Amino acid sequence: MEIKLIAQARELKEKLAKEFIPAVLYGPGLANQNLKVRRTDLEKAVEAGGESTLVNLEIDGATAVKILLKDLQFHPLKSTLRHVDLYQVDMNKKITTEIPVHFVGESKAVKELGGMLVKNMDSIEVECLPGDLVSHFDVDLSALKEIHDSVKVSDLKIPAGMHILNDLETDIATVIEQEVEEVAAPVVEPTAAAAGAAAPAAAGAAAPAPEKKDKK
Repeated sequence: MEIKLIAQARELKEKLAKEFIPAVLYGPGLANQNLKVRRTDLEKAVEAGGESTLVNLEIDGATAVKILLKDLQFHPLKSTLRHVDLYQVDMNKKITTEIPVHFVGESKAVKELGGMLVKNMDSIEVECLPGDLVSHFDVDLSALKEIHDSVKVSDLKIPAGMHILNDLETDIATVIEQEVEEVAAPVVEPTAAAAGAAAPAAAGAAAPAPEKKDKK
């Protein structure tokens, strides 16, 4: 799917309308260029491909260039986009980037054996030509059938032309045994009334029996 984003030139200290957010275009051998993009257009591009999918960027009606979305900045309270970097790629030069992982399927070890799923990674670092990028890697959790099973980086389906930079033996996800906490038996404290009733009874039990006197 082709993703398109339209941008306009922006003055450095330009006050933007609410529907626009600032952006900066940069890349190998390029001078930084200040731009602005419509918030809704950028949100659609992020949803469609994230930061690991090529985007066709058109600036003020000029011929589109290939870019990657980088360093998305969000408002800390509203979670709305505030700024984005646009990295213009050279289609003939390899780049290094991170591709997110998507967890699919269901683990038998979790569902039937009561194990706990531990996700150790949310992205994979790769090196490849821009044209070989993919939007994400699928991690199939149905492969986790027993406690201590794991899916490693080496288990991923890697497209031709792509080189993985992570250790291939790293666990992306694994299932561990849940720890069962031992619950101590509750200590029952005697009530005041019970304690008071027990005291005379104990005293009575401890008192010596009176001696019998012989009759003369």
